[in-house]
Amino acid sequence: MYDPTVARLTYRALLGRRRALILGALPLLLIAISVVVRFLAGADDQTAADLLGGLALATMVPIIGVIAGTGAIGPEIDDGSVVYLLSKPIKRPTIIFTKLIVAIAVTMVFSAVPTLIAGFILNGNGQQVAVAYTVAALVASIAYAALFLLLGTVSRHAVVFGLVYALVWEALFGSLVPGARTLSVQQWSLAVAQKVSGGDLVSSDVGLTTATVLLVAVTVLATWFAGQKLRSLTLAGEE
Repeated sequence: MYDPTVARLTYRALLGRRRALILGALPLLLIAISVVVRFLAGADDQTAADLLGGLALATMVPIIGVIAGTGAIGPEIDDGSVVYLLSKPIKRPTIIFTKLIVAIAVTMVFSAVPTLIAGFILNGNGQQVAVAYTVAALVASIAYAALFLLLGTVSRHAVVFGLVYALVWEALFGSLVPGARTLSVQQWSLAVAQKVSGGDLVSSDVGLTTATVLLVAVTVLATWFAGQKLRSLTLAGEE
């Protein structure tokens, strides 16, 4: 299910000079802001939770997920180079699964690691805030990568749709319409973080069981559907 050659090509595409600069910008900003906040306000658990929840989990993680998930396959479909990949004797589910693993790994490195560093800078992991939001970032990375990889296979405007979901649906509607939070990767990951923290600083509008089921279901279904879409691209090329 994992092909090293496809993985190497995908890593090279995602971590090219221009894309790497974009991927690294938000983590550096998060860490810089954390240093300034710690210097000005000192170690405060609530401040740490607010910053990690508002900037790291709600903004940085989904944006990096969009870049990594759509970038893992979208450009190849847009410029037609995916035909070369599909001509090789590699199973289509293997291609999708390999690209998903790469997208997840890149999203985790560029989101969860900076979240952990920022958390320790802000309050030294008081009340398990840093670890809780890091776990949330790790969990969210998996679902975001699968969702945005799917978008990359079905639309030429995957980045736009991904940003609309992440910044409009989750951030805007999620804050205004309580029902929308149930369909939010952010809230699902927060449910896991709440369990890790065991306190009142991290909370979610979705129960842990529901969140776990939805995270698994979305990841599996998005990956399966992306594989089906890639298979249909193959048939269209052969025809």
